[in-house]
Amino acid sequence: MIDMGSMKKLLMWNTRIGPFYIDGRPGGYFIVYNDDPQGPYPTPQHAVDDLVGGHTYSIYHRDYGPVDTSELGFPVDALEWERINTA
Repeated sequence: MIDMGSMKKLLMWNTRIGPFYIDGRPGGYFIVYNDDPQGPYPTPQHAVDDLVGGHTYSIYHRDYGPVDTSELGFPVDALEWERINTA
């Protein structure tokens, strides 16, 4: 089980089904949707690459079922995501 308390939200992108986050913690980065972490990834860009490519097969929406993340309009570059103020 991943300790969500130790995770730090770094990036956010809002989609038609709600916000997605890239969280970081020692040892990796995670895609988080509806408080469900997917990962780890070595960098935020690797996480974004999986979202853009639709390679996150376990993303699930309560009304729509499994979600093809390649259809949600994520920017290809992690630098385009909204940075979350962590101060």
